[in-house]
Parts: sequence; C-alpha cells; structure tokens
Amino acid sequence: QVQLVESGGGLVQPGGSLRLSCVASGSIFSIYAMGWYRQAPGKQRELVAIITSGGTTNYADSVKGRFTISRDNSKNTVYLQMNGLKPADTAVYYCNVRGSTVDNIAFASWGQGTQVTVSS
Repeated sequence: QVQLVESGGGLVQPGGSLRLSCVASGSIFSIYAMGWYRQAPGKQRELVAIITSGGTTNYADSVKGRFTISRDNSKNTVYLQMNGLKPADTAVYYCNVRGSTVDNIAFASWGQGTQVTVSS
C-alpha cells in the first residue's frame, strides 16, 4: 500500500506564489512518474504538470512559464512551485504517483488534495 501526503496549499493574492509538496511512503519499489492535477468547482480534474523518473517534464499550457515541477527521488517527494498565480488557478490540487511495489505490483495513488485559492 502506498500513501501520499500533500502540503502547501492556502490562500494567496493574485501574482503571489505557493509551493506544494507531496511525499509518497509505503511499500514502494520504484516510481515511474509523479504529477499534479487540479479540479476546480464544476470542472473535470485536469493535469497540471508531470515529471518522470528520468526528469522529463510536461505542463498544461495554462501554467507553462509560471509553474515548475521537481522531485527528490531520495525522499520520494514531488514539488510544485507556483508563481504568478491567477484566480483561474483556484482549485483543489491532487498529487498522483505511479510506480511499482516491492511485490512487483503496479500502483497509481492519489493524495487527499490541498486547496489553493487565489483571491484579493
């Protein structure tokens, strides 16, 4: 079983910054990809950014140039640095981790979500 714990959400003014963190723990053998998704009220969950074990990144067009995803493989942790935040970025942000367990079972786990609110 793999657990994800997110932190770093909150209320910020437009133009401000926040840094989200997500730590994965449990029976992890390897992690293939770590990513962040978000879901605004009344909308579908969407990909924000993803990073592979090799460091390849992919971003939603709406956050390119403002958000940066990074990971610390030694700590099974993924970060999302969010700069230049806009009211449209308001959503619940979810961490997602895909990998395999020590029993060679593939997993895809979700965090509990952390609220990000951008408002003056």
